[in-house]
Amino acid sequence: EDISMDHGILILDFITHPIYEFLHERFGLTDGNHFYQVTYTWLYMIFLIVMGFFVSKSLKLVPGRLQNFLEVVIGGLKNLLVDTMGEHGMRFFPLIATIALFIFTCNMAGIIPGFYSPTANLNTNLCMALTVFLLTHIVGVRIHGMKYLKHFMGPVWWMAPIMIPVELIGHLARPLSLTMRLFGNIFGEDLVLVVLLALVPFLVPMPMLVLMIFTSVLQAFVFTLLAMMYISGAMEEAH
Repeated sequence: EDISMDHGILILDFITHPIYEFLHERFGLTDGNHFYQVTYTWLYMIFLIVMGFFVSKSLKLVPGRLQNFLEVVIGGLKNLLVDTMGEHGMRFFPLIATIALFIFTCNMAGIIPGFYSPTANLNTNLCMALTVFLLTHIVGVRIHGMKYLKHFMGPVWWMAPIMIPVELIGHLARPLSLTMRLFGNIFGEDLVLVVLLALVPFLVPMPMLVLMIFTSVLQAFVFTLLAMMYISGAMEEAH
């Protein structure tokens, strides 16, 4: 059963349905869940782009509420990045901030009945995780050259036959861990919300909504922090 239909009557059907029909007629695509994931992903991306554009064009010395809120968020992300990666990590700030804001927006939007969390889909999370995974090793090779391979060989050369398989498994597990952690938490909380709204649709789900907000913020923070740690680790010298 299509996960998105579990959210009840979709508020944005009047926007998404024509898109689904076009994709179905033009390309012959029939996977409704894939449509919801892609459509809502683009919806949140457009929302973030438009909001960033208008905020950047209306900056004031005395900030309003929205500008003040965004300055706190961006400042917090910048401080977290500097504390985790150092000043040299600021070159990755656009990517890190984009991932953090996108995950946070998707997580929070999914709490609203009628909306869908793209982060409750493995494909979305895997794309972000693979981006971080590939960037990690690209950065490592660009900074250290072939010496980057020492990260996989262990502290002494004779341990290389043992350490290389261990390190490879550990590195390949990173995108899997990032993907499944985010997917499991967001999909699980969406499913619990659907069940609670079906059984007790009024005051009882409120404590769960508070917990879901906390989980949404926490998962965006964890994904972002791990991404910074992986990239920072690739930038360091092997010991």
